[in-house]
Amino acid sequence: MGAPLAAPEAGLAAPAADPWARYDPWAVPAAVAPLQQADPVEEDVKRRRGRRRRALIGGALVIALVSGVAGGVVGVQLERNGGIGAVELPQAGVEAPDRDPGSVAGIAAQALPSVVTLHVSGSGTAGTGTGFVLDDRGHILTNDHVVEPAGKNGEITVTFHSGDTAEATVVGRDSGYDLAVVRVKGVRGLTPLPLGNSDNVQVGDPVVAIGAPFDLAGTVTSGIISARERPITAGGEKGDGSDVSYVDALQTDAPINPGNSGGPLLDGKGRVVGINSAIRSADGGLDPEGGQSGSIGLGFAIPINQGKRVAEELIGTGKATHPVIGITLDMEYDGDGARVAAEGSDGGPPVTTGGPGAKAGIRAGDVITKVDGRPVHSGEELIVKTRAHRPGDRLELTLERNGVERTVSLVLGSSDGD
Repeated sequence: MGAPLAAPEAGLAAPAADPWARYDPWAVPAAVAPLQQADPVEEDVKRRRGRRRRALIGGALVIALVSGVAGGVVGVQLERNGGIGAVELPQAGVEAPDRDPGSVAGIAAQALPSVVTLHVSGSGTAGTGTGFVLDDRGHILTNDHVVEPAGKNGEITVTFHSGDTAEATVVGRDSGYDLAVVRVKGVRGLTPLPLGNSDNVQVGDPVVAIGAPFDLAGTVTSGIISARERPITAGGEKGDGSDVSYVDALQTDAPINPGNSGGPLLDGKGRVVGINSAIRSADGGLDPEGGQSGSIGLGFAIPINQGKRVAEELIGTGKATHPVIGITLDMEYDGDGARVAAEGSDGGPPVTTGGPGAKAGIRAGDVITKVDGRPVHSGEELIVKTRAHRPGDRLELTLERNGVERTVSLVLGSSDGD
């Protein structure tokens, strides 16, 4: 047998002890130095206190969270509704409906019962326009282009501000003035609109327009007179010139749209000073309906002084007379002024024999440059200025002949309208 193992020498590692050599699963374990730790009893108390503290803190946080949400909901309700009970906001009390007669509301209240909407149909076409009551016999003034779709056998229905309706018939119409009178029968209590004097109108005067733009009956707009004696021509869809109207118009920026045609333009006292007829459209066109582009603040109304005379003639005879000079104009002339044509439209003389122009000494080729001292720049403008007068009125014309200017005076003749 070999020598027993000696104690390990210094510097030599002792042999490793066999961990299983003295293992006795039934033996009482030997005392082992405890691990360094706090007293186990004291540690349990602290843990319980910590858990209790954390539980309290957690509970407090949950309560705070719930309270915050609940408070927010209540706050929102209070902010929205002003309280938990019934909500009542401050509001003005009921006031009298009357307005100052000179205000837009006052003018509208007085005028609306006398303004009507016309629905016209016939010959495969239909349209909507406006008119206003002239007298208690049922006569209503409107534009010729409003009733034109009815033709001879069409229908015209008049709707009053009250909502009542009545059938109407044409009493007379004139395309040259773009005016027509229709009549309703069996309607009582009609109140005519008072007529003003368009000669009294000044640029800047306030005006109110009433009509049915796009069939929106009883629409009220307001603005000012932006110009006077604005020469315009409208119509011409037929191509032969028979439907062209010549108007020395009142210009207004009161919004006027398709359907306003034939409606009244009222002054600050609620009196009719014009009959709304046309607007300048955004594409530069000018026609009776004003196009579909709507108002751009350039509306035109037939002066009531002209409308009154024409309406009286239409009611009395069914036709209107036109003042004439008795000359044929060269409508192709592009110079300044209105030139007398070389021959008449029917092949006859350009200056009617025995007519006002002939008596005043007007000749073919003369260029008319002024009417009553005011310049005219085209044949259309001369017609407009002439139509603004009555037959029998005296005109002073300035004309040029072979470079020489001269002035002539004449009394306007008369011709039947269309």
